[in-house]
Amino acid sequence: MGSVSMNKRMDAIRSLIANPQPDSLSADNKPAPLPRVSSGSVRSMKDSFSGVERENEELRERLAAAVVVQEIDPSLIDPSPLADRFREHEDAGFEALKESIKARGQEVPVLLRAHPTEAGRYQSAYGHRRIRAARELGASVRAVIRALSDEDLVVAQGVENSARQDLSFIERAVFANRLEDAGHERSVVQDALSVDRAEASKLISVAKAIPADIIEAIGRAPKIGRPRWQALADALKAHRGAAKAIRAIIGKPDFLARDTDARFLKVFSAATQPPDEVQNGKSEVQTVVAASGQRIARVTSSGRDLKISFDQGLDAAFASFLVEQIPTLFASYKEASGKGEAGGGGAFANQQREQE
Repeated sequence: MGSVSMNKRMDAIRSLIANPQPDSLSADNKPAPLPRVSSGSVRSMKDSFSGVERENEELRERLAAAVVVQEIDPSLIDPSPLADRFREHEDAGFEALKESIKARGQEVPVLLRAHPTEAGRYQSAYGHRRIRAARELGASVRAVIRALSDEDLVVAQGVENSARQDLSFIERAVFANRLEDAGHERSVVQDALSVDRAEASKLISVAKAIPADIIEAIGRAPKIGRPRWQALADALKAHRGAAKAIRAIIGKPDFLARDTDARFLKVFSAATQPPDEVQNGKSEVQTVVAASGQRIARVTSSGRDLKISFDQGLDAAFASFLVEQIPTLFASYKEASGKGEAGGGGAFANQQREQE
């Protein structure tokens, strides 16, 4: 075999060592299929290595060490110092993962590093939910352990979650802000979240503009994108007393009973309603916002009265369109509620809010 072909094979092995089976270290409990190598190719490669036996043996040892999966007691594993996702009070996805591991075992290893300050302990780069599931099941954790710097850790953590595309906008924004607050360069934020500098700046600016306790109360809000989070940040800056109004809302017992996207809408409404309507509390005001973040209308309900005020500058034809659609919406409401005649403006307003 020629020297060119030989060099390609050696380069391929070195590449595998530098990036050992990245697909197998996914976030799911489903390992990716490994590529098959024909016996003829293996035999040809083995015969060709006769002239570089010493280097071949060294590469084999390093390769084997790079992909060793170990069984680790979950009590010895600490989370990454920078959390990248919110923990929801009700997490059906986690329960499904836990049942999968209980039934089939942990099929995909997690990625750990040795704890930088505590001997015998580890920190997780990713696989936090699998570690939590193993801890609750009383099982050991299957893990790959690598030497990772602080930057390596957060980049691996962010890239893995970015590849899965399941982090919501606000989770990404908070993670970016935490990275910068921890002293990492903006370039590290970009690498960890696979974004350019402009997008990283937008993420961080939104996270800084909204108080942490308000973000935590809302939750991950997967259906709420950057325009509406930016609109909330702008409202907090523009309206004196907005944060106080929001905290009054999130402190109520029924707030957490809503799903996380509905909690965002409730908070946004509190941030944008006029101060006089906030003070006496006799009227409930709901701000209707488009997916783009544009404010469409304000819905004010007081007892059985319902008032819809469209935002200035909105196309007047939209109001006519809405009036035409009310009979259809009313019929849909009656069918969905199963209550026959609607119970007044308040019930209709609630239905409208859910649709928004």
